Amino acid sequence: MSVQAYGKLIQTGFRRSGHYIYRPCCEHCHACLSVRVQVKNFSLKRTQRRVWKYHQHLLPSQHELHYDPSHYALYQRYQTQRHADGGMDRDCREQYRNFLLQSHVDSKLIEFRDNNRLCMVSIVDLLPDGLSSVYTFFDVDVPHASFGTYNILWQIELCRELGLDYLYLGYWIEANRKMRYKANFQPLEVLIDGDWRPLDDKLSQNPLKAAIGSR
Repeated sequence: MSVQAYGKLIQTGFRRSGHYIYRPCCEHCHACLSVRVQVKNFSLKRTQRRVWKYHQHLLPSQHELHYDPSHYALYQRYQTQRHADGGMDRDCREQYRNFLLQSHVDSKLIEFRDNNRLCMVSIVDLLPDGLSSVYTFFDVDVPHASFGTYNILWQIELCRELGLDYLYLGYWIEANRKMRYKANFQPLEVLIDGDWRPLDDKLSQNPLKAAIGSR
C-alpha cells in the first residue's frame, strides 16, 4: 500500500496494526472515534510545559523497524504492569513482531534513552499530512516520569519540524479512562460521519452524542 493511499484511509478513520489496515464497524456501538491534534494551533498547558522541560535530557534516535531483545523486554514489563490481563501482556516474540515490526508503509522506530538506558520506544507512521502514532511503551518503574505525555509532545514537535499539519492519535473512547488523556492535547479534532470536528464542541455541547444517537 502506498503512503498516499494509507494517508487517505487514515483521514477516513482507519488504523494500522502490523500489515492489517482496519476500522471498527460495530452494528450497535460507535464509541471508537478517530482523533487528531491540530499541530499548528497546539499550545502547551502548564503541566505539559513541566513535563516537556523535565524530560529534555532524554536522547531520541530514529531507526527502521527492527527486533531488539531489550525492546521486547521493555514491552513485556510495560504490558504486565499497565495492561495486565488485557491479552497483550502474554504476547510472544512473534506476536510482538507482527504487531509492531511489520509494516507496508513508511514506519519508524524511535528509541528514547537516558545515559544509554532505554526508557521508551515509539512506533510512528509518516503520512502526507501528518504522523500517525502507532504505539508507545516505556519503563513504568521510573518515579515521577510522564513518558506517555512527553512522547506525544515530542511527536507534535516532530510534526512541526517536518511541516506536517496533524498528529493522528488513533481512537478515543469517552468511557475508557485509559484513552481520556488524548483530550488533553488541544485543539483536538474528532471524526464524525466523515467530518473532522473540534472535540471541544463535544465537551461543551455534546454534539457527538447527538450525532451518534442519530445513526
